[in-house]
Amino acid sequence: MPPPNSFTLSTIGIVHSCYKEKFGIPRQPGLVTEATAKIELLPPYNRLDVLDGLDGFSHIWIQFIFHACITENWKAKIRPPRLGGKIKMGIFATRATHRPNPIGLSVVKIGRIYQEKQKIFIDLHGADLLDGTPVLDIKPYLPYADSITDAKGGFAPTPSQSPKKPIIFSEQAKTQCEQYQSLHKREISTLIEQIVEQDPRPSYLSEQTHREHGIKLWDINVKWCARNDHFEILRIEQE
Repeated sequence: MPPPNSFTLSTIGIVHSCYKEKFGIPRQPGLVTEATAKIELLPPYNRLDVLDGLDGFSHIWIQFIFHACITENWKAKIRPPRLGGKIKMGIFATRATHRPNPIGLSVVKIGRIYQEKQKIFIDLHGADLLDGTPVLDIKPYLPYADSITDAKGGFAPTPSQSPKKPIIFSEQAKTQCEQYQSLHKREISTLIEQIVEQDPRPSYLSEQTHREHGIKLWDINVKWCARNDHFEILRIEQE
């Protein structure tokens, strides 16, 4: 009997993340260590017993849906940012979001596992997940099996070697960050630095300077621009 052509999957949880839109999310997990998120387990999986033993692991694999890309068509070949957007690669040789099935896979460091007001949460550190991301499955990361020391990395064998430009905050942005951190107890300035230094701009804008960009984090919009030799954080706007 031939295998079925489609499957029905259940959402086991939903992600609550600092990232409110796709622009600004790092291209791989772990690059922005200050990024915070959490998984809320949904019924009937919102039980602490399904997580028994997970606190003995430091990281988990998360399988999820690229829910913001569902209405977009998949592409056979794409231009990976790692190659400067100038060379095309087959979709299955990349981690691009425009896939035949919009399923993502991310390995993330976990923190607290707890219950709050009848809801079950798993804190995440360094996540690259959009707010509202549907979670399909969670599996523990096993260092002895999941870390392959002699694996080949194709066109991305090592971390990006592109020199990172310094981040400079305007006086207005400095003051606004201090006020936000005092009010919300979040290291917003460090988070902004880690995100912007990755240069989230699409490759076709990488040569442009002085163009204003915005990254939505929690309830704010961070306005910044690229200069010739640095990135400048201009101001923070309340959403």
